[in-house]
Amino acid sequence: MCNSYYSPMTLRLAGIVFALCSVFIACAQPAGKDGASKNVPVLKPASPSPQSQTQQRMATLDTATFGAGCFWCVEAVFQLLDGVRSVESGYMGGTVDNPTYKQVCTGTTGHAEVCRITYDPSVITYDELLRAFWTTHDPTTLNRQGNDAGTQYRSAVFYHSDAQRATAERYKKELDAAKVWSDPIVTEITAASVFYVAEDYHQNYYNGNGSQPYCAFVIRPKVEKFEKVFADKLKKR
Repeated sequence: MCNSYYSPMTLRLAGIVFALCSVFIACAQPAGKDGASKNVPVLKPASPSPQSQTQQRMATLDTATFGAGCFWCVEAVFQLLDGVRSVESGYMGGTVDNPTYKQVCTGTTGHAEVCRITYDPSVITYDELLRAFWTTHDPTTLNRQGNDAGTQYRSAVFYHSDAQRATAERYKKELDAAKVWSDPIVTEITAASVFYVAEDYHQNYYNGNGSQPYCAFVIRPKVEKFEKVFADKLKKR
């Protein structure tokens, strides 16, 4: 989405040129380096203990935080899932307090573009969110998604509990063992740190800017594919 000090308008205009390039295929379709779409298998849940079952029944809302390249793309797909109450775009994992979009775009602050997802675990599980996460980007390309390159675009799971960490690590291990991708998964799995909400114009970006070139040529095909793969998990319209 950004590789230097580009303004939002410049980025949108640049999308017209980018849309003509095949480099966006990786973002438009979840694929490996061979260009083939990947069908991420459903994780078989670990058998819950009676105590964890009780805790699940008592749970209200929970939080998940993922980085999978451009947060405009990540936000657009997770907003579709039933049980997801809100999705906020922002920055996590860096060393600078209150970073701006311009600073994060330099790739020097250490932050990843992420989405903080508030969800109802009685409707959608963390396992299912992870499946959506790994299905909608290429987790084998280090610090890159399509034409977006830099540490701010790294594949990352920022866990909020030991249970989330264990689930993410187990899922990653099983996907690698199944060789869903020809290359190993490089997704970072690390504890959640301070979340900095991105600027207002980044929030709900696809829904508010659907006619912009980046949205029309990059995000929309991804959303349409997601709606087919996760048809049984979508919010009722």
